[in-house]
Amino acid sequence: MKIVKPQPFTFKAGKKAVLLLHGFTGNTADVRMLGRYLNERGYTCHAPQYKGHGVPPEELIHTGPEDWWKDVISGYEYLKSEGYEQIAVCGLSLGGVFSLKLGYTVPVKGIIPMCAPVYIKSEETMYQGVLEYARNYKKFEGKSQPLIEAEMEEFKRKPMNTLKALQGLIADVREHVDMIYTPTFVVQARHDEMINPDSANIIYHAVETDDKKLKWYEKSGHAITLDQERETLHEDIYRFLETLNWQS
Repeated sequence: MKIVKPQPFTFKAGKKAVLLLHGFTGNTADVRMLGRYLNERGYTCHAPQYKGHGVPPEELIHTGPEDWWKDVISGYEYLKSEGYEQIAVCGLSLGGVFSLKLGYTVPVKGIIPMCAPVYIKSEETMYQGVLEYARNYKKFEGKSQPLIEAEMEEFKRKPMNTLKALQGLIADVREHVDMIYTPTFVVQARHDEMINPDSANIIYHAVETDDKKLKWYEKSGHAITLDQERETLHEDIYRFLETLNWQS
């Protein structure tokens, strides 16, 4: 079965731009509905696709945070090259971590980290997430169950240096969150099964800006952009963006 790989997307509208960032083992589909919603309300939205994501899991484990950060910066620079001087950033999970990193690295108008970890429950939790991604990808390819099991056993024997590097990135960003002076809207799902939800409190209290907000979504899990409260989330993000000091 031929798989159509997820691609970056750009929805153009007005001068105000939003960089949308997906999560670890995710792809641009994670933020596509949000992008469409904001685009219909006058925002230009661009979402890069990280190297090693949306492709066979064997490729994912040969990439790491440095590769993905390059893709994030390239996405930011793409918007700049297209003439968008005012850029907000909104990211899910790992994308939320990168949105915070952007916040103290380059000029942005606002930051929206969604279910962003500043520490991980455990490396085992991350590892199980990778295994789930690998298994689902192989099912999506239409492979037989015996072949999937055989390939999974082989996959488990491969070194997962990516996870150590990912923990290092998260720890580094946590150390620098207090360098953020940009308006920040922290989004957190109450039933987040992938990260420690207390990360949201840490981010909220650590950012130095006085213009900050934290909202808990009581019915949602980690993939909050695809969960049952997504329409409320879309509205909340739009309202936050509308409060920013955009130059006309």
